[in-house]
Amino acid sequence: MLILVGDIGGTKTILRLVSVEKNNKSFDTITESTYVSNHFPDLVPMVQKFLATANNKKPTIACFAIAGPVVNNSSNLTNLNWTLNSEGLERELEIEKVSLINDFAANSYGVLGLQKKDLYTLQIGEFNSNSPIAIIGAGTGLGEGFLIPRKEDYQPFPSEGGHTDFAPRNQIEIDLLQYLQTKLNQEHISVERVVSGQGIVNIYQYLRDSNFERESSAIGDKIRSWEQQQNKTIDAAAIISQAALNRSDPLCIKTMEIFVEAYGAETGNLALNFLPYGGIYIAGGIAAKILPLMKEERFLLAFKEKGRMSPLLDKIPLHIILNPQVGLIGSILHALQLK
Repeated sequence: MLILVGDIGGTKTILRLVSVEKNNKSFDTITESTYVSNHFPDLVPMVQKFLATANNKKPTIACFAIAGPVVNNSSNLTNLNWTLNSEGLERELEIEKVSLINDFAANSYGVLGLQKKDLYTLQIGEFNSNSPIAIIGAGTGLGEGFLIPRKEDYQPFPSEGGHTDFAPRNQIEIDLLQYLQTKLNQEHISVERVVSGQGIVNIYQYLRDSNFERESSAIGDKIRSWEQQQNKTIDAAAIISQAALNRSDPLCIKTMEIFVEAYGAETGNLALNFLPYGGIYIAGGIAAKILPLMKEERFLLAFKEKGRMSPLLDKIPLHIILNPQVGLIGSILHALQLK
């Protein structure tokens, strides 16, 4: 049986066609491709192009992980101007069964299929198999989810925790919040506005515009080109984070220090919400790419800085997912349940 899976993000979409033997949960990849999401008006032409490269082989089942909420097998993508519906996709793609799941539901399924080599452990903690597992991941946006243990497995649940309020912890974060409120002309500033790829750029712009650090011409020219949309191929967040990793630009270094601390604090908030002694898994497209910064003590310090509740967080296992295809793994595992 052929299964088509996809990890659909605001920036890129990965499609994979796999072959699964009957009554067997193992699979073999036939072909895989990555596409720039906004180069397509909809998912259908992208899938058609992908299947054409696979000699138009027809999958029986498809499962797509969506960067946005999924309600009744329909989704309006949060960071991409697409509206998807499983029945419409079944009809247009001529696939018997199409399932849409939230990308963090897919990541949650995928966690169950990871191996030790796919993880970097920040904190061993005290693992408890009867406790929830939590997932958080900053990429184009900020996703959060969790899994509840059942008799023989786990039940994943998505959430929209990335859209809860950004909670500043010190004066610089208070000033950042007020900067974003003025810039965006709105009172509610979600944590995603700070802990995400766009959040990295927002922090940089705040530090630059408030003259906290002097902007270098080398970085500044690229950021202004991105701001003015003169070069749409520029990944501003990647430029900033790479300069911080290289220790070559003070403004970028400070930007990423604030980002990592805010990421740690929000991960700690998630920990308090669920007490996930089954572990917290940090997914998304950013953490693994800035692993040296995540390994610094500022992430863990912000994670644990919860006053009287801080001792509870010492016991929670904390892992960074190194495998960028955890969402695809989860989509495959979910699709296998649809057979």
